Amino acid sequence: MAPKSATPRATGTSRAAAKAARREQLLSVAKNLYAQHGFHGVRLDDLGKGAGISAPAVYRHFESKEAVLEELLVGISDYLNSGGDAIITRHDNDAAASALIELIDFHVAFAMSEPELIRIQDRDLAALPEASRRTVRRLQRSYVSRWAEVVARANPGWSLDAATVRVHAVFGMINSTPYQARRSSAEVVGVELRAAAQAALGIG
Repeated sequence: MAPKSATPRATGTSRAAAKAARREQLLSVAKNLYAQHGFHGVRLDDLGKGAGISAPAVYRHFESKEAVLEELLVGISDYLNSGGDAIITRHDNDAAASALIELIDFHVAFAMSEPELIRIQDRDLAALPEASRRTVRRLQRSYVSRWAEVVARANPGWSLDAATVRVHAVFGMINSTPYQARRSSAEVVGVELRAAAQAALGIG
C-alpha cells in the first residue's frame, strides 16, 4: 500500500505541471498576438481568451502583460547568450571556424523557428520596464561580443572592431530574412542564409 502522503504529493506535482503548462500556453499566445498586433494592441483579456481562460485567471501566472513581454524578451536573449557560450566553450580547443559554423547554424535555426520573437523585439523592446530593457541590451552585447571574438580568431587579419561590424551585419541579414523570404522553402532559406553568413564572416 502506498504511503498516505503519496497521493497529495502526486496531486501537488500534477497541479504544478498543469500550472507550468498553462504558463507556457500563455507565453505562446502572447508571442503570436504581440507579433501580429503589437504589444500595445493586445489586452490582458486577449491573452486569456487565446488560452481559454478568463482575464483574472491570467493573474495567477503573470501580474501584467508587461510581465509576459519581459519573460519573452529577456528569456530569448538569455537563451541566445547561453547557447552561444555553450557552443564556444565546446570548441575552445578547436579551430575557430568550427565554432563559427555551429554558431551560425544555431542562430539561423533560432531565426527560422522564432520569427515572431524577432518581430516583437524589433518593435516592442521600448515597452519593457527600464531594468528589463537594460538586461536585454546587456545580454545582446555579450552575445555579439562573443561572436566577434570567434570571428576575429577565425580571421587573424581582422580587427575586433571589423569583426563586430560583420557580426551585426550577419545578424541583421539572418533575423530579417525569414519574414522577407516567406515564399521560399525553409530548406532553401536555411541553406542560403548559412552560406551567406559564412561568406560574410570569412569562412565561406
